[in-house]
Amino acid sequence: MKRIFLATAGFLLLAAACKPPKLDTYEKNLEIPGHEWAYDYKPSFEVKIQPEDTAYLYNICVNVRHTDAYPYSNIWLLIGTQSPGDSTSREQRVELPLADVTGKWSGSGLDDIYEHRIFIQQRATFDKPGTYKFTFEQNMRQNPLPHVMNVGLRIEKAGTRQ
Repeated sequence: MKRIFLATAGFLLLAAACKPPKLDTYEKNLEIPGHEWAYDYKPSFEVKIQPEDTAYLYNICVNVRHTDAYPYSNIWLLIGTQSPGDSTSREQRVELPLADVTGKWSGSGLDDIYEHRIFIQQRATFDKPGTYKFTFEQNMRQNPLPHVMNVGLRIEKAGTRQ
């Protein structure tokens, strides 16, 4: 009897482990080489959307980590989004504010390092399952852009679609 219970429990655990995970939160941050973001460095993020994930709304954020020596109060990015099955990506130019009008950094800081999580889209939908690719390109006048340590993507579940 004990062996049957253990075998059944083991089978159920194995079956549960084989299911693809649902997207509750995706977060990945990539280091900027040498902490100088050149135009030709375009970090990309691939997010796998399962069929059941299309029933939800998501908040999409960009994470930026920089030193106190970063010379601007904002950063402009070109964000490319490629949907599953598409050969081209949709591109939008986005300004991310990093400081208030007085010059005080708006993110959380530790010593001379500041981290920001900035919403670029709230209540977004993924209309079809598959792999979505997001690409970030710095779009400031200065190249390379100094004192940027990391950039990342965060997608978090925000509710169900109506």
